[in-house]
Amino acid sequence: MEAPFIYRRPCGNGSTEDAAIMAALEGDLGRLKGIVESLGKGNGNRAAVFSLKKGGVGVLHCAACAGHLEVCMYLVEELGGDANMTAAEGVTPFMTAAQSGDVSTVKYLLDRGGDLMKADEKGRTVLHHAACTGSTKVTEFLLSKGIPVDIDYGHGTALYQAAANEQDKTVKILLDHHANAGADVNGKGNLASPLVIATMRGGYTNEVRLLLKAGADPNIPDDLGTLPVELAALNDCMEEVEMLFPLTSPIPGVPNWSVHGVISHAKLECKKPLEEHHIARRKAMFKSQASKAFKLKNYDLASKLYGLAIDHAPDATLYSNRSLCRLQMGDGEGALSDAYKCRTMRPDWAKGCYRQGAAHMLLGEHKQAHDALLDAQKLDPGNEEIERELRKAMELMKVSPDEDDQ
Repeated sequence: MEAPFIYRRPCGNGSTEDAAIMAALEGDLGRLKGIVESLGKGNGNRAAVFSLKKGGVGVLHCAACAGHLEVCMYLVEELGGDANMTAAEGVTPFMTAAQSGDVSTVKYLLDRGGDLMKADEKGRTVLHHAACTGSTKVTEFLLSKGIPVDIDYGHGTALYQAAANEQDKTVKILLDHHANAGADVNGKGNLASPLVIATMRGGYTNEVRLLLKAGADPNIPDDLGTLPVELAALNDCMEEVEMLFPLTSPIPGVPNWSVHGVISHAKLECKKPLEEHHIARRKAMFKSQASKAFKLKNYDLASKLYGLAIDHAPDATLYSNRSLCRLQMGDGEGALSDAYKCRTMRPDWAKGCYRQGAAHMLLGEHKQAHDALLDAQKLDPGNEEIERELRKAMELMKVSPDEDDQ
């Protein structure tokens, strides 16, 4: 589950947009007032500050996200800013304020009309934003104001999303308020439940613990009838097996119903090879679910699902797609590793070179990015996207040549 919007600082290029955004993020009220004054004296011109955006996000959102109360007061009271104005993904300043952890900013925007029940395009209310980012004091404040603890607009309750984002403290607060994760915690309508996915991949012990706290059902199997406790056993995740075993109904065919008995049974079953049609079906289903998750910008889940597809039948497209997911999550090393595998499998595919170049760019390795993008250009001449990134890499090499020579 992807955490909600948190604005990343722009790489300033001297534009008015960058200056305004940076002033809002840093709480520099004097600088922001100077920018506003430069826009003109009339009220209409002064309010134009709200049109200055980066990535679809404006100054009030950024000031709220950083918890700069004085800047928010100036933008709302003097310039007419709205606590419910929407930015990228339908997020409001009231929602971003919840991520700051600053109760005074949240209270101020609530008093100025902040909508407790409004949801963004991913079904997240202000409570979801607070819970997903671990803003415990804000979570408690919002609950004290009467927002329903189990509010759900079709993408899960705050408890479900907090658990999926491993926010243990907010999970506890929500449970103390008698929260119920609802059917979504079991992935109703999906190929596999979140608990199945977590145990299938292995190494997600904390996520398993939180999903169980949120009410995940350990007796829902995967598409082949294998239960989470068996999947955990196959991955040698003893702690997960010990958590899941007491909550799992006895499995027919396991004569020794114990932790060690389940492990022995799972190891024996896994030696049976999957039939080709099962492998092909699973690969197609995981790829389809990953694509849906990516479209919802849930890059973490998409990455996990592409990984499951790769486990069954790896190919260059899957590695390319997972590389893109990791790029979106800021995981340069992971994206680069997948790009290398993609290029190995399809050395004549421009997209693999492009993914490698993008990963190097994220890591600040501009010379390597230039070389990979040059390979992509040779394979797909005239591709505007490749040429744009190649020019960017060349410019960055000029700015910091020594960095790439180290």
